[in-house]
Amino acid sequence: MKILIVEDEQQLTAALVSYLKNEGYVCESVLNFEQATEKVHLYDYDIVILDIGLPDGNGLDLLKLLKKLRSQAGVLIISAKNSLDDKLAGLDLGADDYITKPFHLAELNARIKSILRRRNFEGNHEVIFQEIRVNTDKFETLVNGQLVVLTQKEQELLLYFISNKNRVLTKESIAEHLWGDHMDMADSFDFIYTHIKNLRRKIAQKGGKNYLQTVYGIGYKFTSI
Repeated sequence: MKILIVEDEQQLTAALVSYLKNEGYVCESVLNFEQATEKVHLYDYDIVILDIGLPDGNGLDLLKLLKKLRSQAGVLIISAKNSLDDKLAGLDLGADDYITKPFHLAELNARIKSILRRRNFEGNHEVIFQEIRVNTDKFETLVNGQLVVLTQKEQELLLYFISNKNRVLTKESIAEHLWGDHMDMADSFDFIYTHIKNLRRKIAQKGGKNYLQTVYGIGYKFTSI
């Protein structure tokens, strides 16, 4: 899952990036409103962690922009203000949650997981597609009831496909989602094929079907049709 952190406190941003990367997220970060505006115009994110008090703008205006762009990202507001008016304004504009500084990183992570479950997996810890079951908390995948040992990237790839089943995903979008925004500068996306080949093989070894269709010249589609 890919997260954009919009926070002007460099020390806090560094701590957030370090912690969330250790938790398995792909993290991008910016320090001001202008950089954040450029990012949300160019890239897609699963979650935006958004500070309201930015040096060159108001985080709530960025939230309005995300809604105008019809972004699918969940939004978690972080603010130094424990103001009821700010909370109501953020939630009224479509934010998913609000947390006041200072906060424990573990609590922030729990709220991120909750948003991801609600938005992508109907609030469930376990994602089921045909004979495939993925437990997002335990990072565990079962096929026909048998444990499949996947690398972190393979499991993220599987979850990304299941979350976007029946949609064609370009190689560029897969690379950016799993490795970060800088992948838009990559000369080749051949490495994605290696991960997909391994994922197909491991699922097949447990008797699972191949739901990954290659859309030649574009990317891949995960479908049972």
